Amino acid sequence: MDIQQIIFQFAGGLGIFLFGLKYMGDGLQRSAGDNLRDILNKFTSTPFRAVLAGIVVTVLIQSSSGTTVLTVGLVSAGFMKLKQAIGIIMGANIGTTITAFIIGFDIGAYALPILAFGALLLFFFKRPFVNSMGQVIFGFGALFYGLELMGDGLRPLEDLPVFTDAMVTLSHNPILGVISGTLFTFMLQSSSATIGILQELYSQGSMTLEAALPILFGSNIGTTITAILAAIGASVAARRTSASHVIFNLSGTVIVLLLLNPFTSLVSFLSVQFGLNAAMQIAFAHGMFNVFNVLIQMWFISQIAAIVTKLVPGDDALIEYDSSNLDYSIIQTAPSIALNQAKLEIQQMGEFVTEEYKSMFNYYKKQDDKSRINTLQLEEVVNKIDVHLTEYLMLISVEDLPIQNSAEHAQLVDVTKYLERIGDHSENVIKNIQEAVKANKKHNKNYNKGDKVFFDEDLVHLFELVEENIKDAVKSFSEDSYSLAGKVLKREKEVNKLEDDIRSKFIERLNKGIGLPSDGILFVDIVSNLERMSDHSTKIAKHTLGMRYPFQKQNKIPKHGYLKEVTDGVELP
Repeated sequence: MDIQQIIFQFAGGLGIFLFGLKYMGDGLQRSAGDNLRDILNKFTSTPFRAVLAGIVVTVLIQSSSGTTVLTVGLVSAGFMKLKQAIGIIMGANIGTTITAFIIGFDIGAYALPILAFGALLLFFFKRPFVNSMGQVIFGFGALFYGLELMGDGLRPLEDLPVFTDAMVTLSHNPILGVISGTLFTFMLQSSSATIGILQELYSQGSMTLEAALPILFGSNIGTTITAILAAIGASVAARRTSASHVIFNLSGTVIVLLLLNPFTSLVSFLSVQFGLNAAMQIAFAHGMFNVFNVLIQMWFISQIAAIVTKLVPGDDALIEYDSSNLDYSIIQTAPSIALNQAKLEIQQMGEFVTEEYKSMFNYYKKQDDKSRINTLQLEEVVNKIDVHLTEYLMLISVEDLPIQNSAEHAQLVDVTKYLERIGDHSENVIKNIQEAVKANKKHNKNYNKGDKVFFDEDLVHLFELVEENIKDAVKSFSEDSYSLAGKVLKREKEVNKLEDDIRSKFIERLNKGIGLPSDGILFVDIVSNLERMSDHSTKIAKHTLGMRYPFQKQNKIPKHGYLKEVTDGVELP
């Protein structure tokens, strides 16, 4: 027996298997596009629907961890409550069993032709959807090819006395089996890989069902260790979601271990009844285990949520999002009321945009991962609200609106876009700073994490002025405050002057040979993004004052003198 060959073949097969699994999941995710978040966001109104959403998304991306990450993002953004997230995680545990069922079909002999067909779609077709399907098929073939290699590598182990003794020990000690499955899954970072190896060993007759099932249960606990590590230093939502995942899997394992003998007998009986092969028996047991756990624990979602809320104190979301503003049922019957609802949603969008800016400014000051992640997460929320609002306003535009309401409708469409663009510019600044950090690391060997790029007092002042403009513009629109809108227009003059001064000073520094040319481009980009954010804030303020459209100017502000007073002589368009 060549031990080196066994190790090499097993390790290589495992690598190809894991690559195939991830590549297939990535292809499915690409072809599904943004529908994954929509499924999670829209179909979670009841625990049962949340479980179904978790199953569907996990089947599509072949990763319960990926589903959990998407869920954490929605909880953090306030789009979803913790109870809904727990239901999705339960569904994800069922969805991940599909991989075991796929492996259960004995099509390893066709792995190479499947790989060839996938490669054909990948390299000889230009359509994105066909490419994505090619990626899925190639990953599917790689998964089975890796399994074949692993199986061939593991086959000689059944002749080793040490291995057979270990299997006997595991058969008589379920707790040891659970621990083995947990550790092996943690090392491989994939429960699907553990179950795939388990299916191969059981198919070869290298272990009994009594030894295999506790390892199978342990693989579910192993996936939670990854979630725990990922949640360290993460948001409250991430830690609570991770904690609920741990409680669900641990509780399920304890329950089934207490019923191990009847559970094993049931699996054996049903396997005979349905004529299942050895690999499919493991898949069937895995599916039964997770479905059984979900059916028991889905009635205790509120209790699990209460436990993790006590274990991890704090707020789930960065901002509590109220999704009840956009009522589609009133668009045809009461379009003017629908406009008011849209304005409420814009106010909420403004809060998110303001919070995103603050988080981005914080990243400039600290350059920490938490601020960067919060900014990008909030940008996703802003984009999502923009899509929903635009759709809602388009449906309103089809209705017959009075002239006054038509002007208000146009105003709401504009303000929505200005807010969305402010969010885009915040994201751009994050990218500019990241690029500057990379450039500094590349050109400065002494650069360390504590160093800050672009730290400049004038730039900090510009950040502060723009922040004030965004806050006042959003508030002026929400409260119809002319005085706040006037402050924005006055402050815009100061922003423009400071922008010119900063550009001149920085160009002067570069001419003296201070700093990198690449820094200069990125610095100017940051200043430009801030100035544009202030411009969009000014446009929102002008909508409040009725200065953007002639109709607004005639009807909203009766006294031109008052307009001149609040704007302090700012030139009208």
